[in-house]
Amino acid sequence: MPTSLPLVLRRCHACASPRFRTDGRFRVNAHHKLVDVWLLVLCTGCGDTAKLTILERTNVRSVRPALLDRLHGNDPALAAELLRDPLVRRRNRIALDWDDAWRLDTGGPVRPDDEAIDVSVRFAARIPVRPVRLIAEGCGLPRAEVERLIAQGALVSAVRLTGKLSGDFTFTLKR
Repeated sequence: MPTSLPLVLRRCHACASPRFRTDGRFRVNAHHKLVDVWLLVLCTGCGDTAKLTILERTNVRSVRPALLDRLHGNDPALAAELLRDPLVRRRNRIALDWDDAWRLDTGGPVRPDDEAIDVSVRFAARIPVRPVRLIAEGCGLPRAEVERLIAQGALVSAVRLTGKLSGDFTFTLKR
């Protein structure tokens, strides 16, 4: 579950810092019938402001009024949606750093005395996370132990657990 907006990975032109933070503020600029929209981001090193292009020279009538209201209202949920949009990330040549921007809700301890336990992981938002890290944090195990269980075949899943995932998955932990 996300807890805050991710950091934006992009080099600052002023201090060469690789990270920017955002609080969900937009700049909307109208030119007669055309509108430009940027998401404002602040350098974590020097505090300089940069703009991520959301809309560029778009006819005002082609933008939904509800979207314009959310842009004018500086909606942080809209900023999160737009940051997850691959087209926005590609256009602005950015990547996202989700470290410390999410939390894990387990619903209780995961140490039963059963022979095997089936676990279903559901993402509240599409946040790329390493499954090994999720499993280690959720089960209270060190990451090396989780990797050892995967190598031994005691931790199995239909998806590959060694990379990053942002979609729901299930796994079985055999004791």
